[in-house]
Amino acid sequence: MQQHLYEADHDEFRDLCRRFLDREAVPHHDRWEADGIVDREVWRKAGAAGLLGMDVHPEYGGGGQRDFRYNAVLVEEIVNSGCSGLGFGLHNDVVAPYLTELTTEEQRQRWLPRFCSGDLVTAIAMSEPGAGSDLAGVRTTAVRDGDSYLLNGQKTFITNGELADLVIVVARTADEGAHGVSLIAVETGTAGFTRGRRLAKVGLKANDTAELFFDDCRVPAANLIGTENHGFYHLMANLPRERLSIAVAAVAAAERLLALTLDYARTREAFGRPIGKFQHNRFLLAELDTEVTIARTFVNHCVAEFNAGRLSVTDAAKAKWWTTELQNRVADRCVQLHGGYGFMAEYPVARAWLDSRVQTIYGGTTEIMKEIIGRGLGL
Repeated sequence: MQQHLYEADHDEFRDLCRRFLDREAVPHHDRWEADGIVDREVWRKAGAAGLLGMDVHPEYGGGGQRDFRYNAVLVEEIVNSGCSGLGFGLHNDVVAPYLTELTTEEQRQRWLPRFCSGDLVTAIAMSEPGAGSDLAGVRTTAVRDGDSYLLNGQKTFITNGELADLVIVVARTADEGAHGVSLIAVETGTAGFTRGRRLAKVGLKANDTAELFFDDCRVPAANLIGTENHGFYHLMANLPRERLSIAVAAVAAAERLLALTLDYARTREAFGRPIGKFQHNRFLLAELDTEVTIARTFVNHCVAEFNAGRLSVTDAAKAKWWTTELQNRVADRCVQLHGGYGFMAEYPVARAWLDSRVQTIYGGTTEIMKEIIGRGLGL
């Protein structure tokens, strides 16, 4: 089906992304997976290529393109390249709006130029050992002490956690459940801020994921992001963008898995004919192709709605849970169609299967997405 989301400028940007990834990421990704972390230099090279902060105002070194289609193109091409270790999506799609929309001019001058150049890698720390999707369960505290906050607590499962120079920490500043949290930016080198072990994950092995610890960590009050005790509202305003980015990646991954499997089904023979000629396999691939096309159409619609300022929390939740569950279903079926080869780590379909599993968990679990949609139905 012909899609109508992208225009000529986006196609040119896609070519730039592909060339960059082919040159700076693909040749190194196996080593990065073995190391559990990407080279720091790839971030600086991405910044020099214009792949970071595409929607940041040019005054601060960004691209000035307030068009999420550019973000979507980069996410899609990272997926297509198989370079799942690159944490650019979290940097551009999740952290960026906090730094562009909720900061003071002094904060923007301090952080955004390096954000765009790749000299400042960012992360956001919400999850804790005892609190994931439930912000009311956050136990990390930030107590005002003069012109500082004293931060105490622990965060876990933090993407970009090891490389990050700036971490936006969700911390409790008042005893009011989810409505008593604030967002505080903690910079590398701050006394009392330490990182734990590099977490060993099932997939996304090259993307550094860490535990973070705050022990009487004194952070300047000038590092408060947005309004104190309004962190919940700030997070809710930005989560649809994060979930849309995840949905974009999910559809791109499903399309890639399907393309790899179609090629395999046309060439791999069993009982004297290509396995795609067997009716069961042909029908299965037809079903997957249909579902992926429908998912692509809905996600493209959501991107257009986001650009128009109309993407609702509910529609973002629909896109996130449906596409990520589909991605996992497609991955599972495609591994099965590859037979024994699908279980071999050197086959892209096997690595994509491992990388897919977390998609229904981070950014809000499928169950939380359904809860949001159900509440939107008045239930």
